[in-house]
Amino acid sequence: MKHAAISTVIPESISAAEAGTLPGLLKRRIERTPELPAYQQYERKENRWVTYCWQDIGKCVARWQMGLKKESLEPGDRVAIMVHNSIEWVCFEQAALALGLVVVPLYTWDSSENLMYLLKDSGSRLLLIEKAEQWLNLVPHASSFPELDTVICLENKPLAMSPHIAIATMSTWLPDDGGEISLHGDDPDSLATIVYTSGTTGPAKGVMLSHKNILWNAEAILKVIPCHPSDVLLSFLPLSHTFERTAGYYTPMMAGSSVAYSRSMESLGEDLRTIRPTIIISVPRIYEKVYTKVWSQLQKKNPFVRWLFQLTLATGWHHFEAEQGRAAALPFWEQLLWPLLQRLVAAKIMERLGGRIRLAVSGGAPLQEVVSRFFLSLGLPLIQGYGLTEAAPVVSANTLERNIPASVGPPLPDVQCRIGHDSELLVKSPGLMSGYWNQPDKSKEVIDSEGWLSTGDVVEIKSRDIYIRGRLKEIIVTSTGEKIPPADLEMTIAGDPLFDHVMVVGEGMPYLAALLVLHRSQWNELARKCGLDPTDGASLHAPVARRVVVKKIQALLHEFPSTARIRRVGLLLDEWSIKNGLLTPTLKLKREEIESRYAETINELYKGHDVPL
Repeated sequence: MKHAAISTVIPESISAAEAGTLPGLLKRRIERTPELPAYQQYERKENRWVTYCWQDIGKCVARWQMGLKKESLEPGDRVAIMVHNSIEWVCFEQAALALGLVVVPLYTWDSSENLMYLLKDSGSRLLLIEKAEQWLNLVPHASSFPELDTVICLENKPLAMSPHIAIATMSTWLPDDGGEISLHGDDPDSLATIVYTSGTTGPAKGVMLSHKNILWNAEAILKVIPCHPSDVLLSFLPLSHTFERTAGYYTPMMAGSSVAYSRSMESLGEDLRTIRPTIIISVPRIYEKVYTKVWSQLQKKNPFVRWLFQLTLATGWHHFEAEQGRAAALPFWEQLLWPLLQRLVAAKIMERLGGRIRLAVSGGAPLQEVVSRFFLSLGLPLIQGYGLTEAAPVVSANTLERNIPASVGPPLPDVQCRIGHDSELLVKSPGLMSGYWNQPDKSKEVIDSEGWLSTGDVVEIKSRDIYIRGRLKEIIVTSTGEKIPPADLEMTIAGDPLFDHVMVVGEGMPYLAALLVLHRSQWNELARKCGLDPTDGASLHAPVARRVVVKKIQALLHEFPSTARIRRVGLLLDEWSIKNGLLTPTLKLKREEIESRYAETINELYKGHDVPL
C-alpha cells in the first residue's frame, strides 16, 4: 500500500535534496537563518537558560571539527558519544559527520558490560563521555575494545589512565577557534551512524543508517506534520534513540525550529513551564504517568469536582470528534459550555505542560487509547505515530486533521506497507537501513530480496490506517494452544492508578498470570483496606491482597475473551527502569530480563492448578 503525499514541505524548510547530507543540512540552515534561535540549554555555571543561534552552533561545530582533525581519523571510522542531550552532543556529532566519520550513540545509563560490547563491536576509535566516572567504570574492560585510541570528557576532572588510550578533557582538547565548517564528501548514501537497538528481546544489533535514510525520513515527517521556525521543542528523550534524533533534532533543523534541552527527567515539569514549548515528542509512558497522577488526585476531590471533570471529558471528546468530522456538531448549549469547561478544568492541566502546545507526539510504543482520549478530551492536540530504528525510524503517523487515537495512522509518503504471515507488518521505504553492522545473516533475515522489512509487529490495516496488535515474538501460546498478544492486556491494566508496570506471562502454561509493580501510595491504601501492614514485605504475598487485585484486573479486562483472563498475580514494589536493565530507552518492557530476574516469582504463580478466585 502506497500513501500519497498529504501536503508539500513548508517554504521555510530545507529539502533532503538541497541538504545532501546531515552536515549539509546544518550548513544550509546556518546560511539561511544565521540569527534565528537554534537551541536553548541551561548553563549551570551561569545558573540560567542560554539561547544559541544557528551561527553560534556553526562556530561551535567548527571547533569540534578542528579538534577531531588532529586525531588522525579516516572517513568511515567510528566515533562514539555517551553524553546527555545537549549542544555538545549536537556539535560533536555534526563535526564528526562533516569529516565523514560514523557516529555511534551510546546511552549514558548503560551497563559497563553492554558498553564494552558496543565499543568492541563498532570498533569505535574515539569516545566522548560526560563524566569522569563513566570512564572509570569502563577502564577495567579497556582490553576488550582495542581499537579505541582516545577518550574525551566534558567534565574537567582527572580521568583514570589506561595503556594505549589517550585521555583528555574538553577544556584542554577543544581548540579556541575552528574557522569554518568543511564538508568531507557529499554522498547521501554513505553511512552516517550505527544505532544499536535495545529491543525487548535478544542482544543489541547495530542498525546502519545513511544520510539519505535519515534526511528522507525527516522530510517525509514534515510533509505530514508541518513544523515552523516559530516552533519551540523541549527535548527530553535521549538523542541516542532514533525517534528523538530524527523527529526531535534533524526534523526541527530542516524546518528551522528551535530546540530546548531539558535538564533532567526530574526537572521536566519545571522545564515545561519555563520553556513553554509548542511541540513535545514523548513515549507513551510519560503521558500515562500524567494520566495516572491526575486520576489519582481526582479520587481525593469532592463529588462535584469529579462530576465536573467527567463532564469536561465527555464534552471535550464530543468536541474533538465533531472537529474530526466523525460526530455531529456540538449543540448550542455545549458550544457555550465547552470554553467555560476549558478555562475551569482543562487549562489547569494544560498549564502543567507549558500552556501553549500546538502538537504533542507519542511514539516508540503503542499508546493506550484511554490515555489518548483523555488528553484529546482536554484539548491537547495529541497524535500517535509508529516506527522502528531499522526504518530511520518513522513509518506512519496520524495528523491533526485526521486523528484516530486507536491507530498509529497511515504510512508516510513513499512508504509501502503490507501484511505478511501471522499478520506481521512488512515495510518498504527509502528510510530502510542497509543492514546490521557485522551481522549480514541477521540482515537477510529481516529484509528480503525484494526489499521488504519484517517489523515483527502484528497489525491490522483498515482504510490505510495501521493498528498495532502486539509483537510477533511476544505472543503468548498457552499449553491449551491459545495465542494471546499480551500488549493490549498490559496497557489496559496499566491504565489503573494502582499499577506502575505490568507484564503478563503464561508461555506454555495452562493460564495467564501477571507480574505487577504497584504504585506505592496506592498500595498503602489498598493494604490498609485489606487489614495489612503496607510496610511489611510479607503483605504483598497475602492471599487477601492477591484476591482483591485479581478481581480488580478481571473487572478491567471484562471486554476481553475468557482466554485472556488473568488467574494469578505477583505483587511487587520493585523499580523497573532503564538503569537496572528492565526497560528499554523508550520505556518498553525487556521481557527476557524481567522473566530471568523474577523466575522464582513466576514459578510460584504456576505451582499447582488451584486458582485463587
